[in-house]
Amino acid sequence: MFNSIKLNARLAAAAFGALAIGAVAFSNSAAAAPLPMFPFILTPPTEAVQPPVQTMPQAQEEDRSVELPARLRRQVVAYPTREAPGTVIIDTPHTYLYLVLGNGQAMRYGIGVGRDGFTWSGTQTITKKAEWPDWTPPPEMIARQPYLPRHMAGGPGNPLGARAMYLGGTVYRIHGTNAPETIGTRVSSGCLRLTNEDVTDLYSRVNVGTKVIVLPITDRRADLGSAVR
Repeated sequence: MFNSIKLNARLAAAAFGALAIGAVAFSNSAAAAPLPMFPFILTPPTEAVQPPVQTMPQAQEEDRSVELPARLRRQVVAYPTREAPGTVIIDTPHTYLYLVLGNGQAMRYGIGVGRDGFTWSGTQTITKKAEWPDWTPPPEMIARQPYLPRHMAGGPGNPLGARAMYLGGTVYRIHGTNAPETIGTRVSSGCLRLTNEDVTDLYSRVNVGTKVIVLPITDRRADLGSAVR
């Protein structure tokens, strides 16, 4: 019996040794190439991460700012007049726009006016205001310049600039410009232009119904506005 027990013990030890060797071999194989615990269960394939979508950069607004001569910069000046505060006076000969403040003072802006043959004069009122207005050239302008667009949406590239104030039932406007270097010149078809910064300032100070007096180009009186010291 003792020999039988001894034989069984040897067989058990041999079996245990074989099991241990198998376990080590399996462990080394798994480390090299892991196997799923339950190979009969299918796992969904891993989706490749898509690269981020590149958005088109926004067009940069062209910086057309220029340094205006001192006389054309917005400033408060002494301006004796009988017109009521809030009245806009266009000094066509000197390319100024005055906004009467009262107490003998006015805010003066440098402007661009109509070129030869396109100046006008008279009294109008502001009948409409618009921010970043669309531009639809009138038929008479298209007849002179057939290459002009029939319509242009508002924006930095629009000739009317950042703001527009429409005068009565005419085709004329006080508006901004995308060509600030033309301030102080006679270049338009009758409209009155300011820099975008100045027209935005004026726009905030006037209302629909504001009286606008446009002096004739033949009015050669000396400029009445002198800077307030």
